[in-house]
Amino acid sequence: MLNTSFWSGRRVLITGHTGFKGSWLTLWLSQLGAEVWGYSLPPEDETTLFYELSLCKAFGYVRHQYGDIRDVEALNQFVSQARPQTVFHLAAQPLVRKSYSDPLGTWSTNVQGSLNLMEALTFLSHDCSVVMVTTDKVYANNEWDYGYREEDRLGGLDPYSASKAAAELAISSWRQSFCGDAAHQTPYISIATARAGNVIGGGDWSIDRIVPDLIRSLNSGSSLPVRKPEATRPWQHVLEPLSGYLLLAESLATNGNEFCSAFNFGPTLDSNKSVKELINTAMNYWPGSWHCPKVFADPHEAGRLHLQIDKAYHQLGWKPLWSFPTTVERTINWYKAVCSGSSALDCCLCDLELYQEELANVS
Repeated sequence: MLNTSFWSGRRVLITGHTGFKGSWLTLWLSQLGAEVWGYSLPPEDETTLFYELSLCKAFGYVRHQYGDIRDVEALNQFVSQARPQTVFHLAAQPLVRKSYSDPLGTWSTNVQGSLNLMEALTFLSHDCSVVMVTTDKVYANNEWDYGYREEDRLGGLDPYSASKAAAELAISSWRQSFCGDAAHQTPYISIATARAGNVIGGGDWSIDRIVPDLIRSLNSGSSLPVRKPEATRPWQHVLEPLSGYLLLAESLATNGNEFCSAFNFGPTLDSNKSVKELINTAMNYWPGSWHCPKVFADPHEAGRLHLQIDKAYHQLGWKPLWSFPTTVERTINWYKAVCSGSSALDCCLCDLELYQEELANVS
């Protein structure tokens, strides 16, 4: 499914490389021999995967700079230095509940930040494939039992979802307006957007996310409060969408015009499980307890969410590899090992090696 030799020596810019998915992607690309450039805000504390992996120490060819995607001058300067051949845009304010406390910061980061990056890429004079990562929450959620397709209506009630839907519109408008052969356009940039499901895996220590909150509860021996145990999500291991991003970037580089659109990357239908099922499955590997507290006037969150991934399968040849039980098992065992003193880097490399072996077998 992946042409691993494609990435050897390739200059790759990752925004948000210090985040959960960004750290995993940086590690994977480094292992493939890419020349990785990272631009991101500093991690909020030292209990983050980026610090746990010591990426810049373990892999000396990772070049990175701390910076805000909204800082136009700093971003432009970094892009001109990196001269990327591929870009993965992951920098974002990614939390639904935080978007209620900081709506303006969420909108400016997720929308204006995306526009700032595309504008910075305008001045490149060589071909560059760009994967702009949004979210599965960009769709106007009707609480359907069936999944959303890429052509379904965009929307969002909470500031995070709405800002990501707005980013999709802004990216599409920018691509149609400024990519091409006209005098006001650039012929060098190919842009696609990637909408991934609910990503879990070792190394996510974010506040107010179900798996990190679960791990903190299990590690401390306390009962986990669960707001909406019946809410369903398309759970997938972090390596699943990342493999899709890599494949999409390869496809853009090969035939950009054909793939300059939106793609869903989600799990198979049987991985769409409730929060309660996720927690109970996780506790098979690390026993604990949870409860449903009485919550009043809680901010809105979607109850049902599911993605259709037919387009990625038929156009890219991409499909998820790990089942829901495997995803949960790999995730919880990663945390158990690290919380017991094992190296986060060794645990990530173990998961990555296993996943790539299965990927090669499928190919």
